[in-house]
Amino acid sequence: MLASETFGSTGPAKRPSVQVGDPFTEKVLIECSLEIFAEDLVVGIQDLGGAGLSCATSELASGGSGGMRVELDTVPLRDPSLSPEEILMSESQERMCAIVEPSKIARFLEICKKWDVTVNVIGEVTDGDRLIITWHGEVIVDVPPRTVAHEGPVYNRPVAKPEYVDRMNAQVLDLPMPKSPAEVKAAILKLISTPNMADKSWVTSQYDKYVQGNTIQSQPEDSGMIRIDESTHLGVAISTDANASWSYLNPYEGAKLALAEAARNIATAGAKPLAVTNCLNFGSPEDSGVMWQFAETVRGLADGCLEMGLPVTGGNVSFYNQTGDVAILPTPVIGVLGVIQDVRARTPMSFKDAGLDLYLIGDTKNDLGGSEWAYMHGQRGGEAPIADLQKEMRLIDLLLEGQSIFVAAHDLSQGGLAVTLAEMVLHNNIGATLTLSGELGIALLSESPGRVVVAVSPADGADFAVMAKVHDISIAKIGSTGGDALTINDSVIPLNELRAAHTQTIPKLFG
Repeated sequence: MLASETFGSTGPAKRPSVQVGDPFTEKVLIECSLEIFAEDLVVGIQDLGGAGLSCATSELASGGSGGMRVELDTVPLRDPSLSPEEILMSESQERMCAIVEPSKIARFLEICKKWDVTVNVIGEVTDGDRLIITWHGEVIVDVPPRTVAHEGPVYNRPVAKPEYVDRMNAQVLDLPMPKSPAEVKAAILKLISTPNMADKSWVTSQYDKYVQGNTIQSQPEDSGMIRIDESTHLGVAISTDANASWSYLNPYEGAKLALAEAARNIATAGAKPLAVTNCLNFGSPEDSGVMWQFAETVRGLADGCLEMGLPVTGGNVSFYNQTGDVAILPTPVIGVLGVIQDVRARTPMSFKDAGLDLYLIGDTKNDLGGSEWAYMHGQRGGEAPIADLQKEMRLIDLLLEGQSIFVAAHDLSQGGLAVTLAEMVLHNNIGATLTLSGELGIALLSESPGRVVVAVSPADGADFAVMAKVHDISIAKIGSTGGDALTINDSVIPLNELRAAHTQTIPKLFG
């Protein structure tokens, strides 16, 4: 629903019919498909995603040299009251549409039955050049498939930069900055208890993340990781990231920054970023300002992927996310997938031992525009940071090379160094003592991109310094691990107080 219609400012609420994903059913479908592929039983196959069966049939027919005839009466339905339009457009998940030669149908159906996958023959490939779909014997679709799949109408939406952009970018932030030990403690406790920064385990624990025993790491780690080969321990990691506040101020840079963060989160675990997907969420495209946000986001993502050498494997666009004239902030969610040769060698986000040295990788600037600290104080203006993707790529190389000596690695993003440190010490209940120089508020709250905190054994410090110099990345030793508190200069925050502030917000909101 949200892709085609806005919510009205008055009147009854609309409830989008979004199916809840079923990871187990998806896994069974994948395994069934892999066995079918291994026996070379399909001529073509298409996932049922956007626009459902209408898209899958038209794309399959358009990709071949013939036509196709489909009988909607034979489509397996969860709800028998669905109209033909609903059957065609439904985006129910965990479905595939396959083309199988008649001589291989029996074996195809046998494999589906083995995996307990619902299956039915819904049509056939024809000698013609038309996609014909029937319902109760009546022809309801009769079109050349290319007109649907490749040659459909193209909208030429007006595009205009919204007036708010220059006005917001010109705003000078006037934020209170913590200075005294008491102010630093209060600021950190308040920051990590906001809904954006608070612990999300109340939500993420709803799913069983460890079915089949191949989940190596999950939230709140920087990326999720699974083992895909039990003999070699080959694994894949994936991270999804977005910062709508940055995209609101500068959608071009916002897309590049989200891409960089997702890739960085893959590398902190020791995996090499390889591919990109995306989910681009915006208000109504009939608004010229929203179209400008969208166009700038796509341009930024394209430029970023080209510069970093990361192909886009697929994606999704969701428009009309607004109520009346009020649209959501432009929110490009960027996913990056990476590969790790041996999941046993991964780098976790936190440390388990005292006596390790903590280093801050990367440069900290006065980047408070679009930050969580600014949002907390009701200030949305200023300028978003500028992504330096060349430096991000050198940082990724450093993280991969340093995998053998990093005991832990955790990237800095929303909430800056303050949130990163809090998450690291709470994960394994091991404290840390930090000595920070310069303006303490900027050091803790700035959200400059391209930064990571790593834990290193003192014996490996010299080797780490050499690696950083080779990759032209700045590093600074900022403290050490140990104790039962997070100590920053003269400010001491006991871990039990830190944990209470971090974990109570979400259960209170949803409980």
